[in-house]
Amino acid sequence: MRNIIELTVWQLVPAYIFVVFVIAIVKIRGINREKEILLSSVRMTIQLVLVGYILDYMFKNRNPLYTIIAMTVMEVFAIYNVFSRVKRKISPELKRIIAFSMSFGTIASMLYFILIVIQLRPWYDPQYFIPLGGMIIGNSMTGITLGVERIMDGFDSRKEQIEAALMLGATPGMSAKNVVNNAFDSAILPTINSMVGMGIVFLPGMMTGQILSGTSPLTAIEYQIAIMLGILGSVSLTVILFVMLGYKTFFNDRCQLKDIIS
Repeated sequence: MRNIIELTVWQLVPAYIFVVFVIAIVKIRGINREKEILLSSVRMTIQLVLVGYILDYMFKNRNPLYTIIAMTVMEVFAIYNVFSRVKRKISPELKRIIAFSMSFGTIASMLYFILIVIQLRPWYDPQYFIPLGGMIIGNSMTGITLGVERIMDGFDSRKEQIEAALMLGATPGMSAKNVVNNAFDSAILPTINSMVGMGIVFLPGMMTGQILSGTSPLTAIEYQIAIMLGILGSVSLTVILFVMLGYKTFFNDRCQLKDIIS
């Protein structure tokens, strides 16, 4: 096994030239993104440094309570990010469904992946649970965000078609079927596309990290295949829960379309 090249602070500093390069481009082109790029770079650095110290402590003091707290914080922030990233106003009822779908879908997928697929012992080992859980939660967050946007756009753009179908005797489920299907398809498409190009077009982050740390490429590939299938399952479960429960919030008790799109 080759020695791991450990980066020092002074080796990281030159990497920030890329930030300066991007800021220079947007400045020259008159694109008002300088502050956003700078703040995002600073925020990323601070967050990763803090997470690094926290994970280092957790790895040295393995405790199921720490793992549960960490995953709970990640879930809460992921749900909050879904709310903040959707441009339209989300009703309180729809927010509850988003929170439920994210929580149930990701937790069920994580437990299955941890206990059945990789058979982690102990199950709360933060060295595995937290990074794997983070990838599952992060990708599910992206998927459900797309699902929320698409289903709201669909009900807005197809309002007349849905109302016409209801007038002809269709149930809410029948009238909203195309909207629901399109929302689900749009939400899982990025995950499918990333799987198509994986290994040939690019090497994913998890696999790259393992290889750089000295892990055999074959072992890294096995883990990457497993986690990508887990991500696909989690995104699909999370989004299908959301769209199948969420579309009902757009109808009232008399099966009429609500005027809640804004």
